[in-house]
Amino acid sequence: MSADDAAAALRVSRATLYAYVSRGFIRSQAMPGRSRQRGYSRDDVDRLRRRTEARRDPENAAARALQWGVPVLESAITLIDGNTLYYRGHDATTLARSRSLSEVASLIWTGRFETAFPPAVLRRVVPPGPAARRLSFVARAQTALAHASAQDPLAFDVRPEGAALSGWRILHLLAASATEQAANPPAIDRALGRAWRVADRGVDVLRAALILSADHELNVSSFTARCVASAGSNPYAVVIAALAALEGTRHGGASARVESMLASMRRTRDVRSAIDARLRRGEPIGGFGHPLYPHGDPRATMLLDLLRQRYAKSAELAFVAEFVEAASAASREQPNIDFALAALARVLRLPAGSPIVLFAIGRTIGWIGQAIEQYATGQLIRPRAKYVGVVPLSQA
Repeated sequence: MSADDAAAALRVSRATLYAYVSRGFIRSQAMPGRSRQRGYSRDDVDRLRRRTEARRDPENAAARALQWGVPVLESAITLIDGNTLYYRGHDATTLARSRSLSEVASLIWTGRFETAFPPAVLRRVVPPGPAARRLSFVARAQTALAHASAQDPLAFDVRPEGAALSGWRILHLLAASATEQAANPPAIDRALGRAWRVADRGVDVLRAALILSADHELNVSSFTARCVASAGSNPYAVVIAALAALEGTRHGGASARVESMLASMRRTRDVRSAIDARLRRGEPIGGFGHPLYPHGDPRATMLLDLLRQRYAKSAELAFVAEFVEAASAASREQPNIDFALAALARVLRLPAGSPIVLFAIGRTIGWIGQAIEQYATGQLIRPRAKYVGVVPLSQA
């Protein structure tokens, strides 16, 4: 867009438009064939315009609320404020460095750190055999949850304390589904590290990844969790449904595409040229950019920093750093959590598919927290649809 068109779309002066550019809200570039004139990203202008309209006229903005729009449900769990992610008022990156997974689960579910959860007693979670081994992690987890729900006499205790205890059992079921072990480990991060043969320095990185994945406001899987909870379904059913949403390629399943992209790029000698070729073919660079973090995803920033601190001499980390530099220059975007989880898996040499395992186990904490909030409202989530089909003959 030209400067005049962009300023008109935003209903601001050109001076304000330039201020938006300088603050990184709108990208601009030189216009070909026009001396000293610049073009302005239509996507950035449209995104900024929608946010401004939502503040000026929230009622009309509600129709667009399902697409990164204005808030539609109240929650006291997660705040995304500029470049910072908070869980109940605590910086999530600080929690990832200083707290255990159980403490963060306690915070999100109860509002305090010190809840003492009892040991989770698990039976075999997936029937043995070659058919079960061919299932994806999500399918194994959903199967385990369905079996456990049928055997748990307290599954429908959806009072806050009861739902939190179910959540603790569910977390361990997911970890057991990932490791294919029915043992009852003292800590989920250590159980994953043991199964994946990760050294102690890497276990801390796994724990940070789980905590940073714990909640992210009203994303599609968390909205699914709240809808299912609003129907009165138990926490096991909530997580089964949320896992189905998470596995989609536009959500947690995006990490699988990033894994594949990194694997293919690892075989090339010139990463920058390979990225340029990818863009010329119309293929996206997965794992970069996030609509809620115009200046970079703080979750990814922290995980990549941890990798640099713990694995400074890693050849895989050197490749990841080279890729980030080239991809950021080409896309003018920063890595997001999908990229960071895939990078973590390469540096720690985790098995294929481990990024979505970490994402799912961590995000289960948030799903249970969202469900607890929804149970407390006693309300059914039932939006109305705007009919745009054929007008009935009786009304024509």
